[in-house]
Amino acid sequence: MCVCGELLVSWRCVVLLSLRLLFLVPAGLPVRSQGDPQSDNRVMDNITVRQGETVFLRCPQGNIVTHTAWLNRSSILYAGEDKWSVDPRVSLVALSQEEFTIRIENVDIPDEGQYICAVQTRSRPRTTSVHIIVQVPPKILHLSKDLVVNEGANVTLLCLANGKPEPSITWKLVSPVAHGFASEDEYLEIPAISRHKAGTYECTAVNEVSADVQTMKIVVNYPPSVSESRDVGVSVGQQAILQCVAEAEPPADFEWYRDDRRIFNGFDGIQIDNTGKLSVLMFFNVSEVDYGNYTCVATNKLGSANTSAVLYEVIEPTSSTLLQGPGAVQDGNCGNMGAHASLCLLVVIAVQLLLKF
Repeated sequence: MCVCGELLVSWRCVVLLSLRLLFLVPAGLPVRSQGDPQSDNRVMDNITVRQGETVFLRCPQGNIVTHTAWLNRSSILYAGEDKWSVDPRVSLVALSQEEFTIRIENVDIPDEGQYICAVQTRSRPRTTSVHIIVQVPPKILHLSKDLVVNEGANVTLLCLANGKPEPSITWKLVSPVAHGFASEDEYLEIPAISRHKAGTYECTAVNEVSADVQTMKIVVNYPPSVSESRDVGVSVGQQAILQCVAEAEPPADFEWYRDDRRIFNGFDGIQIDNTGKLSVLMFFNVSEVDYGNYTCVATNKLGSANTSAVLYEVIEPTSSTLLQGPGAVQDGNCGNMGAHASLCLLVVIAVQLLLKF
């Protein structure tokens, strides 16, 4: 409120009273279009600016202008060269017969709305209004935390974000890529989740300004499942390896058995090496007593599974073996006693007769 003396009235008081009486356009009052020659109220195109940027408000002047001001709704920002706003972000750029321009730095949501340039000419006042639209980049405010669930459970993920314009939300399984899928909603429903839908999930909030991306993980627990082990044949004195592969979450613990007897690491020269989903039973010097059936049992808190493999003996050829092909004679015996049994017998007799001479 201005306090004006009876004899001396300040110019500022006059401007303030004039603006409030003549220049302000009440909210909701219809405004004629810019091209209407009968109107002194002009409307400029909306100014769209992103949060944090700087906006310039320009108002055309003229030689007959006596007073001018920029207003934001019911507040005066500048009256001529005099700054009325206490906001340090608002500053004067130019004031001349051609233009009256002010600047607002680091624009934010409260700055959005209608701005009016009020001009007093010698004949009548006129106004030019412009609407500032502030765009805000999206920001994810809430994202479901990492989850550990059992296979078959129903899972609901939530991603909440704000921004201006309102951002769209997209859910996507990004790892492993082979099982990726997408959902365009704040909520992602996964009924009866399987182990193949475990991994890293990505929520993306995007609007015209930019995008915000955050991730979370789902771990799906399931009981072990083992691959069928392969039988292994090896000669006495050689090395041998039996393998057991188990898929499980959490990772399985392994146990090895010979018949009903459990095998421990280092027992009878046998070493057990467990790495992730693989368990290896190693024989460094196979003996006759090592041959037999071995069982691998994989266990976690949800269950167990097993598989068996046979370690069997392989007879290696001796130095006296005649390596002459399928019908070779070995130590006086016929290697092939099928349709050629008589021929084989004759060969054996001939060899024995020759050895006597």
